[in-house]
Amino acid sequence: MNDIVLKYSQLGKIFDYFSMGVMILSPDRKILSVNRSAELITGYKASELNGKYCYRIFLEDLCGGDCKFYESAEPDLKAKSQRAEITEQRREKRSISKIVSPVYGSDQEILGCIEVFQDHSALKDLIERIGHDDRRLKIILDNLDTGVLTVDCGGYITFFNTTAETITGYGRREVLGKSCNTIFGKDSYAGVALLTETISDGKARSSEDGEIRTRHGQAIPIRANYMALKNEEGRIVGGLATISDLSLLYQLDSAIKDRYTFYDMVGRDPAMQKIFETLPVVASSDATVLIEGSTGTGKDVLAKVIHNASLRSSKPLVKVNCAALPDNLLESEMFGYVKGAFTGAEKDNPGRFQEADGGTIFLDEIGDLPLSLQAKLLRVLEDKEFYPLGSRKTTKVDVRIITATNQLLERLVKEKRFRADLYYRLNVMRFELPPLKDRKGDIPLLVSHILKRFSATRVTRAEKLSEDAMEVLLNYDYPGNIRELENIIEHALIVCQGKIIERKHLPVPFQEITRYQEDNKLEQLDLDQEIEASEKKVIEATLKKHHWDRTKTAKALNINRTTLWRKMKKYSISL
Repeated sequence: MNDIVLKYSQLGKIFDYFSMGVMILSPDRKILSVNRSAELITGYKASELNGKYCYRIFLEDLCGGDCKFYESAEPDLKAKSQRAEITEQRREKRSISKIVSPVYGSDQEILGCIEVFQDHSALKDLIERIGHDDRRLKIILDNLDTGVLTVDCGGYITFFNTTAETITGYGRREVLGKSCNTIFGKDSYAGVALLTETISDGKARSSEDGEIRTRHGQAIPIRANYMALKNEEGRIVGGLATISDLSLLYQLDSAIKDRYTFYDMVGRDPAMQKIFETLPVVASSDATVLIEGSTGTGKDVLAKVIHNASLRSSKPLVKVNCAALPDNLLESEMFGYVKGAFTGAEKDNPGRFQEADGGTIFLDEIGDLPLSLQAKLLRVLEDKEFYPLGSRKTTKVDVRIITATNQLLERLVKEKRFRADLYYRLNVMRFELPPLKDRKGDIPLLVSHILKRFSATRVTRAEKLSEDAMEVLLNYDYPGNIRELENIIEHALIVCQGKIIERKHLPVPFQEITRYQEDNKLEQLDLDQEIEASEKKVIEATLKKHHWDRTKTAKALNINRTTLWRKMKKYSISL
C-alpha cells in the first residue's frame, strides 16, 4: 500500500501543475494522501485529512451524498465523472468537476481509489456575468486555460479564445464567421444540437463525455458546457461553449489501468483511417483478428484497444509472447499441466488460455510458434477445447483470439514454417499497420499525443517542438517506428527544461548530422545501433547492481521478467 501511495502522490504533484486536486483513498475509503491543489480547493490541510474516512467529511459536499467509489470499482465500469457544488471548510461555495477511478493491483484486486477534481468557480462566475459585447471580459476569457467560443443565433462563431485554438488546432482567423460545425462536426457530435437548444430556450446544458476532431483529424475527448448569451434587454443573442480537454485524464486512466481506447490510436494517413473505420465493427464482434506490422508500429496497443472496446472488456486480456518463451515451456505455459505431468509438477497448473476464459488471449509474435503447437492451437480455434499437458481430459474455454506478427505469415506458409490451415483460421479479420516512414504526415499528431501521455505520468514543462526540431523528425525514417519516436521524445523531455523542445534537446546523432544533403534531404541515421548499445549497457549495469537477480532487475527497469529474458538473449548477456 505504501508503494501505491508513493506512486500516486507523484501524480498529485503533476496535477498541482494544472491546479487539479488529487485525493488517494484506501479500499475502506480512508484518505491516504492529498496534493496541494486539493488542500486549496477543499480548504482542508493534508494533516487534517490523512487517516480520516472521506465519507465522514465529503460525502454530502464533494460526493453529493452518493459514494462513487463502489460504482467505479465494479469491473465492467470505467472511471466516473460528475459535477458538484461544494461548501469548503471556510463555508465558501465552489463549483467543481470530479473524476473517480479505482486502482487495481496486478491480479485485479482493488488497492484503493483515486479522485481528481478541478475548481470551476471563477469561470462559472465569470460566464454568468459575461455580456455578448463585453470586451473586457472577453480579454479575460482569452487567457483562461479552458477553451471558450461564442456564436450568434445562427451558430456562426464570433469569439474563439487561445485555449480553444490549442485544443482544436484551428487558428481563430480560420473559424471566426464560420459555422460551429467546423469545430464540433456536422454529424459526429451532439454539441451542435445542445448549443442550438440552449440558444433556443435559454437553459444551460452540459455534455459530460464527448469528442471533437482537431484540424488534423485527431479525435480529442472533451467535456463541454453551454449557455445562452443575452443583451442588456435580456434578449438571447447567441450562445457560449466552454471546452475542457480530457486527453490528460484519459492518458492517466490508460497509465493506471493499462486500458487503451480509440483515443490512443492516432493518425490521419489513409491506411490508418481505413483501420479506424473498420475497428469499431471488428471490436464489437467476436471474430479472430490478425495484426501484421513491423516492430514498434503499435500492434500491442491495437490489440488492447480491440479488447477494451469489445463485449469482453470486463474479462481478462492475457498476453503471450510466443518468441520470448523457450519451446519446451511454451506448451505448459499456454495450455497448463496436471499434477505428475513431469518431474516437479506437484499440482495442477492452469495455462494462459484458462486464465483468459471469457476474455481475450493475445498471441504476440505468432509467427514464432513451433509447428508442434500450431496443431493444438488449431483445435482451440475449431473446438474451443484442448488437452492440458499430461491430461487425458479436454478443457473447454471461451476465448477470443487476437494474434500479431512482424513477419509475413503468408510467406511462412509457402516456406512450410507455418500451417496453412491455421493461417486461414487466424486470418479472419486482418489489420496491417504501416511503418512510420510510410505515414510521416502523422508525426506531428504522434508527437502531440506522446507529449500528452508523458505529461500524464511525470512532471514536464515542454508543450511542443520547435519548427527546427520537427523538421528533423519529419525527415528521419524510423527503423524502430513509433517506439523509436517515443524514445526520442522521452530523451528530449529529460534534457529540455523549457516549454519548447529544440533540436539541441534531441539525441546527439540528430544534432551532429549535416542539415541538408545535395538533394536537400536530411542524412539518415542508424540510431537503432546507438539505442541498442545504450540499452545493453543499462541492462548489464542493473543486473550487476542487483547481483544478477532477474526479478529485482526487471522491477528496477520497470519491465517484466519475460522481456528481460528476451533482451538478455538478444544482447548475449550472461553471468
